[in-house]
Amino acid sequence: MQIRCTQADHQNQQIIGVCIESNCQHQRPYRHDCLPNHVQHINKSISLNRLNEWIKRPIVIITDIQKNAQECKSVLDSLINRFTPYLNINIEQLGISEIDNIIKGLCKIEVCEQQFFNQLKQSIQQVSQIVDEILKNTKSQTDQKQKFNKEAQQTQIMKPLIQEQNDQVNILKPNLKPFTFELIKQNTSKQNQWYYAITFNKDCSIVAAGCEENIKVYQHKEGKLNQIQVLSEHTKGVITLNFMRNTNDFISGSDDSLIIIWQANGNNEWNCQQKLNGHSNYIYCLQVSNNDDLIISGSGDKTIKFWIKQSQWLCQQTITDHTDSVYSLSLNDQQNKVISCSQDHQILVIEYSLLDKKWSVIQKIKIDQFGYRLCFINDSQFTFQPRCREKMYIYEIESNTKQYRKTKEITVKCGSNDDYLLFPQQYLKSKCLLVNKNGTNVNLMRKKENGDFIIEQSIEFDNQLIFGQLSQDGEYIITWDYVSKEIQIRKCQEK
Repeated sequence: MQIRCTQADHQNQQIIGVCIESNCQHQRPYRHDCLPNHVQHINKSISLNRLNEWIKRPIVIITDIQKNAQECKSVLDSLINRFTPYLNINIEQLGISEIDNIIKGLCKIEVCEQQFFNQLKQSIQQVSQIVDEILKNTKSQTDQKQKFNKEAQQTQIMKPLIQEQNDQVNILKPNLKPFTFELIKQNTSKQNQWYYAITFNKDCSIVAAGCEENIKVYQHKEGKLNQIQVLSEHTKGVITLNFMRNTNDFISGSDDSLIIIWQANGNNEWNCQQKLNGHSNYIYCLQVSNNDDLIISGSGDKTIKFWIKQSQWLCQQTITDHTDSVYSLSLNDQQNKVISCSQDHQILVIEYSLLDKKWSVIQKIKIDQFGYRLCFINDSQFTFQPRCREKMYIYEIESNTKQYRKTKEITVKCGSNDDYLLFPQQYLKSKCLLVNKNGTNVNLMRKKENGDFIIEQSIEFDNQLIFGQLSQDGEYIITWDYVSKEIQIRKCQEK
């Protein structure tokens, strides 16, 4: 698509992008010479070939809201079904004590009901007002910023409402069977080079592994690996890898302080798409948002960086509140909070503001022992593993202060007075399964309905130098350890 600029001094010159900043007073389509007009909000510029994608954004948001509304209806239907049997009670056939028990039970529910329905009614009114406002703005097309902000607010209103309804109605989780991960011995592969990072793609068909300064890419099928490519852009050890959520592109972080975006070309080959050069030390941890439009990185340079996707990846913001190396990051379900842990004996809680369009540290949690791993379980709960402790900490948010505090300590196996970083914690919601590497053990833990965790299996190695990952469907765990020097794949077997 070729569009020509209409400004007098740029007549007939080709447009290269558009500005989507709502308060911009200049012409939105721009060419190179127009860029000084948009320098104050350059992060709000997108390439011309991404304009259609940006225009489609409201449809995606509204579809997500519609899905949440349908879930809300399903929850309310189950609530109706819970109370319908009381309509058919024949009082004359009941004794005094039975009637008394029914009344007592319903009275206890009544207070909860009133609070729940008042909040539901208020939220529906808010949603209705927001939609009316969006429709007005769409018709006049005079305030695009308000339009998208209100849609985002609508999403934020509905998601906690659905969560509260789930809690109120006490929807039961699926019946999860006990399991063990069994080693596929015939598929173990001897590898004398160090493998610091290993990751599966979304459907488990591809494995990427950081083999010292190289990245080896494998096809994976039923526990068997077939090497298809070696990537050699990094100059030092590759220590963290993450596949994108929706494509087979992946990102790598290295001792050379670089982050590299690797793009799949469709022929089982990957090319270096872009190098992100903003850190000055090791890249210890990376997180990717659900929409693949945000990368968060933690480094030995003590900083956390937020990278956003425009026509290229750009560093949007840097957090400098840690005073030592950042070892682990986790992003919550709503994608608006990040937690981090560091050797400085602090956990940071960082929140994104829709109003200010930036990330801010909202809580600093002092810890008695630093650790290498932490992980969100849901928006209100996360886990943290202090180094070489046989206890894992549970943090939960308080409803009145909105601050996280330690509420439980769960016994876990360590088996060593030493530990090594990397091998991030993972939580798989569909199986209520937490993977927690600690010392010489990889603890596979299941979350119970009361919020406790129990160990289903501990895989013990002969050394603390273990690196690996759980596949996104929970079917496989892949590891490399220093003693066996083998890539080992274990498959989940339900009992």
